[in-house]
Amino acid sequence: MKFVVVDITKPREAWLLEKTRGTTALPVLETSDGKIIKESMVIMQYLDDVFASRRIAQSDPYRRAIENMLTKFESEFCMQGYVYVMNQDPARRDGLRESMLKQYAKLNQFLMEHAPESDFLFENFGWAEAVFTPFFMRFWFLDYYEEFELPDDDAYRRVRRWRDACLAHPAAQQTSKEEIVKVYYDYAKGAGNGAL
Repeated sequence: MKFVVVDITKPREAWLLEKTRGTTALPVLETSDGKIIKESMVIMQYLDDVFASRRIAQSDPYRRAIENMLTKFESEFCMQGYVYVMNQDPARRDGLRESMLKQYAKLNQFLMEHAPESDFLFENFGWAEAVFTPFFMRFWFLDYYEEFELPDDDAYRRVRRWRDACLAHPAAQQTSKEEIVKVYYDYAKGAGNGAL
């Protein structure tokens, strides 16, 4: 595999726009025969299928269902984080903080029901962790720009343990808090990447 880093603070290069037919969302995967696959979850599923001998998704149907139920929270969780960081109205700040806490509380409740004792959903870093870890990392921008932190109480204790285990995993060491904060500066000012 060859990785190409795209500076998201600048307009997309012409070669990339040609491959994606003008769309700017990342990541994008180009197969060895030149086909383009977009959307993170689609790319993850493709890679899990291609490298079937090293799958990270659960093979047991019930455990896979549990995994899928947890990852269904991803879209709303992600959207809430972006709405929160892009907000420019100080009067909405407290409400957005509460909405973000509700997202974490839902994750906490799910984990308490299905995996109260382990650090991860199952024994190891798996599909659900691969889905959520990039958002846990990205949401360092909430810590920095909004001074957001999870309260130290039972409503968030399990999800905090999960988040911390995900962030400590070797797969999550490809970037730093400083890089995230700088890359998402435009978002914190209510603009898209590269707009300022």
